[in-house]
Formats: sequence, C-alpha cells, structure tokens
Amino acid sequence: MQELKMRVHRTLINRLDLTKLEGLDQNVVQAEVKKAIQRILDDENAPLSGPEREKVHSDVMHELFGLGPLEPLLADKGIADILVNGCKSIFIEKHGKLEKVDIAFRDDAHLMQIIDRIVSRIGRRVDESSPMVDARLKDGSRVNAIIPPLALDGPMLSIRRFGADPLRIKDLIAFQALTPELAQLLEACVKSRLNVLISGGTGAGKTTMLNCLSSFIPNEERLVTIEDSAELILQQEHVVRLETRPPNIEGKGEITQRSLLRNSLRMRPDRIIVGEVRGDEAIDMLQAMNTGHDGGMTTIHANTPRDALSRLETMIAMANLRISDKAMRQQISSAINLIIQVSRMGDGTRKVMSVSEIIGMEGEIITMQEIFRFVRTGVDEKRGGKVLGQFQPTGIRPRFSERLEQYGFPLPANLFEPRPIPVEVNQAGWRARQ
Repeated sequence: MQELKMRVHRTLINRLDLTKLEGLDQNVVQAEVKKAIQRILDDENAPLSGPEREKVHSDVMHELFGLGPLEPLLADKGIADILVNGCKSIFIEKHGKLEKVDIAFRDDAHLMQIIDRIVSRIGRRVDESSPMVDARLKDGSRVNAIIPPLALDGPMLSIRRFGADPLRIKDLIAFQALTPELAQLLEACVKSRLNVLISGGTGAGKTTMLNCLSSFIPNEERLVTIEDSAELILQQEHVVRLETRPPNIEGKGEITQRSLLRNSLRMRPDRIIVGEVRGDEAIDMLQAMNTGHDGGMTTIHANTPRDALSRLETMIAMANLRISDKAMRQQISSAINLIIQVSRMGDGTRKVMSVSEIIGMEGEIITMQEIFRFVRTGVDEKRGGKVLGQFQPTGIRPRFSERLEQYGFPLPANLFEPRPIPVEVNQAGWRARQ
C-alpha cells in the first residue's frame, strides 16, 4: 500500500500543475485531484476496495497540501502535543498522558519535507547552518524543529496544539483549574489594569491562562502583543501583533523581543502583552509598566512565585546595565502587582496553584503575600490517580482591593475568608491534612 501511494503521488505531481490548483477553491481542488487519483489507480489496475481507495485519496491529499501522516493527529482536537522523535517514532499527549501512535514517515527525507513545508509558510528556514527553528501552524499551534547535526537520531518535531476555538475562563472553571470566586478576582484585576505575571513550568498552561485573562480586557483598548512565535488568540478588535525575526543566513537581520518592545512604546498602546519574557527584554517591560503602561501581562518559566522573581532578576542582569540588586528589585516590586502560579498535576490536569500579591520591599527583599492557594488533600486511585484538593483563600485581603473598588469592582469580604478543608483518604490509606 505504501509503495502504491508513493507511485500515485509521483504520477500525480507529474500530471498536475499544482501552482494553478493553489489559487482555486478547495472543494474544486479536491474534486479534480480525486478524479486524477482515480484515473491513476485505474491505470495501475490496483485491486483496492472502496474504503482503500478513499484511504489512498486522503493520504495523497495530505501529502500534497497538508502535513502528511500528521494530518489525522491534527484533526483530533483531544491531542495536546504531537512529538516526532525521528521518522518512525511518534508520540502524542492526550488527556495529560503520553502514548505512542502507530503512524510513521517513510524516512528522514519525508519528515524533512514536512518540516520545510511548515517553516517556509511563515518565511523561516531550517538547514545545517540553522538547524533549530520555531514556527507555527495556521491554527496558532506552536512548532519546534531541530535537525542533524544537532539531533543525533534524525529530525525532531514538536507541536504544541492551540485550537482554533480557544479555551475561555468558563472552560477552565469546568475543568476545575480554578473556582468561580477566583475567576471573579482575576477578572477584576485585569479590568483594574494591574500588571500580571503568569508563572509555571513547561506545559502548565501559561499561554492558555494568558489567553483567558486577556478576554477580560475591554474591547475599546489598543493592544500590542509581542511574541517569539505568535500563539496568542485575542478576541478584541484593536490588536497589533508583533513577532520576532531570526537572523538570516549571513547572521544579520535579527529582530529581538527587546527591539519590538521598545518600538511598541511608540505605537500608542493601551496595554502591552509579552507572550513570554525570557531575556534582556525584561528590563524594558518593567520600565514600561513603571512609566504609565499599566495593565501589562506576560508569562515566565518558573516553579514558584519566588523563583519567578529570581528569574526576572537574572534576565535584567543579562541587559548589562550595572544596576545594584536593590535597584533591580525595586523595579520589579513597583512594576508587578500579581503573580499567578499554574502547574500541571500528576493526573495531567492543570490548576492555578497560587495567586500572590507583591506588596513592596523590606530592606533588599521583595515581599509578597499569598491570597489564594490550591491545597492538595490526597489522590483518588479509583479514578486513575486523580489529584484531590481544594482552592483556599489564605484569609489575607489584598492591598490592591482599594484600587479594584476605585475601578468599580468591590469584592465581597467573605471572598478572602478561609474555609475548612475536608480530610480525604486515598486508596493507599494515607491521610492528607492541611
């Protein structure tokens, strides 16, 4: 079957002018290609049943206009990640769990052809002189490819899925990633123009949370987004999307996030949203937040809110400004108002683990107080190791509550009152207490 599809594919390319087909309606293209495939199969005298003919047709269409063997995986909305470890080994993440699928490319050259198709569509390249590349698909899904000589076992491709219909805050509530009360607080924070930092590890749901929080921004505001690879899907009308550019083959022409951030200050933004802060652009972002461009949001890789602050300090040091540690921390404490820590649990679910307010400096230390936290109470082995727990206010009313009231978002006093945590017993008999 595989050899037959290859012959059909080669014959089809020789017979059709694909450049003319690209400008036609997709339905017309599919009808013409299907007729051509049927004629080729008739010429081959291939003893195929009706379903087998349909399978050959769909596979050849995927090879011509799609991403080959990956198309069936991309059509499954339940798949969050597609991980290609060479031409013969493909894994997916579904419902938070990794599993291997019975799909493969013909060889490394076939996989390289698909990688080239992905990156060339957004004007990027991958070859021996530039063996790593970040790209995106039409639906906004993030793509990373790395090829030999850096990848020892052949080309590697990682796809992080982002659906065309992005998750909303009500979906996160339904998935128990947070509570309606916590969502109410975060909505008030965004609409009151607090500067928000979303922290978490890889795959914890930082970008998803950023997308959900951005939906609370009023539609009349002008937003500027800055990203390495465009992933944010904002619902507002007035959005300016900026994306970095890698250096060309001569090593010139690179446009960094820091350059875009500086330029965005001249574009009359109401809010600046940085997809992920990861380098010396951190200092420009903090200075923008400190000089009237409030309401900014960004994400950062860190395991705890305190680690997020430490990483910001490291990024500022990368700018070689030679400022003292105290001045650096003063910049951070005056710019960032709120840190939201998200995490992926052992059962594959994502949750908001902590919401913390930065309240200032004590000596040379940034001080913050936790407002909400997720308290784990056990594991339900009967439900596949589902993590049990409860979202809890810490009993501290945040200092920014006065600002929320000034913007017209008074919060009920009982929102921050701690509640008793039930003691639950997991299948192994261990008790988890507060």
